[in-house]
Amino acid sequence: MTLRSVLTQWRQTLYRYLAAEINAISRYFDEVVQFAPLEHDTGELLSVIYGKLKYRVKTAAELKPGTSSRLVLLNANLNHDADIVATLRNVYSSMNRTSRLVAVVFNPYWRGLYTVASRLGIRRGPPATTFLTRTDLSNLATLAGFQVQRYRHCGYLPADMGGIGRVINSIVPIIPLVRWLSLCEVIILRPVIREQAKPSLSVLVPARNERGNLQPLLERVCALPLPHVEVVLVEGHSKDGTFEEAQRLLESREWRVPIQLLKQRGIGKADAVRIGFEHATGDLVIILDADMTVPPEAICQFYEAYCEGHGDFINGTRLLYPMEGAAMRPLNLLGNVGFAKLLGWVLNVRIGDSLCGSKLLARSDYARCRAWREDFGDFDPFGDFELIFPAAILGFGIIDIPVSYKNRVYGTTQIQRFRDGLRLLNMCLHGVARVACGRVPPTLDRLPDLQEPVRTGG
Repeated sequence: MTLRSVLTQWRQTLYRYLAAEINAISRYFDEVVQFAPLEHDTGELLSVIYGKLKYRVKTAAELKPGTSSRLVLLNANLNHDADIVATLRNVYSSMNRTSRLVAVVFNPYWRGLYTVASRLGIRRGPPATTFLTRTDLSNLATLAGFQVQRYRHCGYLPADMGGIGRVINSIVPIIPLVRWLSLCEVIILRPVIREQAKPSLSVLVPARNERGNLQPLLERVCALPLPHVEVVLVEGHSKDGTFEEAQRLLESREWRVPIQLLKQRGIGKADAVRIGFEHATGDLVIILDADMTVPPEAICQFYEAYCEGHGDFINGTRLLYPMEGAAMRPLNLLGNVGFAKLLGWVLNVRIGDSLCGSKLLARSDYARCRAWREDFGDFDPFGDFELIFPAAILGFGIIDIPVSYKNRVYGTTQIQRFRDGLRLLNMCLHGVARVACGRVPPTLDRLPDLQEPVRTGG
């Protein structure tokens, strides 16, 4: 085997690993567009990225705005660019709220290695001129209207070596310090876009054994100063007459907002949330626990945070402000802090409280969460992780909203600390194996035929 063929095989193997990482995202977008490919880019990386529709465009004029969800690829562009803000702004002008930018960049720690490789002819194309630190990219992205959502180290050993390379590329991303030695990073950026018109809102309320909370909850939700609100109440096999009380309340008076009353088919909060999303009609959906430990008035903060473009997944956190009385037991508090830290490490995102029941996202984004769950597997009986996982992986933009956590007025908590804690730990370990570890492509034998059509132009 000649040196040239060995180098070609290494390059193709690295592309496989990059594509495996990007494919975890690209399959949930309507189209994948490579913007302004470099002169020496023959399309090898794009050819192994999954896309319902994929093509390349050379200029910003060809990257036309659209309503479909679009993933824009920059393959090493930022390492050969003298005006990164201008490049990012050109991409931004074509994006909508469901679009994302994925950038493949060289690791700045290997600047010398890349320079030597280019001069010796090991790398194709001219030497890279720009090596970005994470601080650099964050600042430049902000100037261009983006937020950096996620970094993924990718590619440590660009060779299979009888399976050794696959093991190394899978395990090293979770090893502290050493993981920073990857050849490349795959970075997701989200365009910050404010809502021009006020979207409609569905308040999804799972309720099991919450009869005494229904009337005050509905009255407080109906009093919120928000336009176009509906309530979707999902009752889950209560033993205290919750469903009958809900029927009585709906029949006994006229309510200011539409209220849907649904009876849960399965069991568990996750099932109730899924049913609620199936019937919700609002552009946005917020989950609100019926126990009112998170006050319904907090909904306004979630709604405004979304409309201002601060994030596309608005997550409540109960761990900042003082809690009322015995709203959360010390052991529960310790577990919540621990799981938030563990989940943040698994997903490589910052999240303050992974188990708060209050979460807001667009109904269209939930459709992508559902598609992700169908691919990843149904592993979450609580309904929190199956929303947080895809929100982090797909770069929705998670922003925490601090809420005041109140004592329960009626009923008792339905959390079983030790049993549920073990379930949560199992889900986190599941995430380590399937998400935190490097994504290994299914085969490393060869790239697809590069003559397959990759359309140029929008």
